Amino acid sequence: QVQLVESGGGLVQAGGSLRLSCAASGNIFRVDSRGWYRQAPGKQRELVAILTSDGSTNYVDSVKGRFTISRDNAKNTVYLQMNSLKPEDTANYYCNLKGRQYWYTATGDYWGQGTQVTVSS
Repeated sequence: QVQLVESGGGLVQAGGSLRLSCAASGNIFRVDSRGWYRQAPGKQRELVAILTSDGSTNYVDSVKGRFTISRDNAKNTVYLQMNSLKPEDTANYYCNLKGRQYWYTATGDYWGQGTQVTVSS
């Protein structure tokens, strides 16, 4: 089973920074993408940032220029550096891995348990 464990959330004042980490473990045959999603109360989960296997990145417009997604392949870990945080960034942040666990299995989505980010004004 693929497991994703997030860390790094917390409470920060507006304008501050946080770095989220997501460590993957278990058997992973192929990773298509790693990403971060967030969900605020009463809202749908949205994609925040994605990093594909070829190294390309994409961000939701509201975080462009403030957030950076990166990875450390040796540690099977992906990071989300969040700068200039705003109260509207407050949400539960979820790590995602899209890929195959074995060569014969279908591509699936794997999720972390979520980490809360709260930005005070």
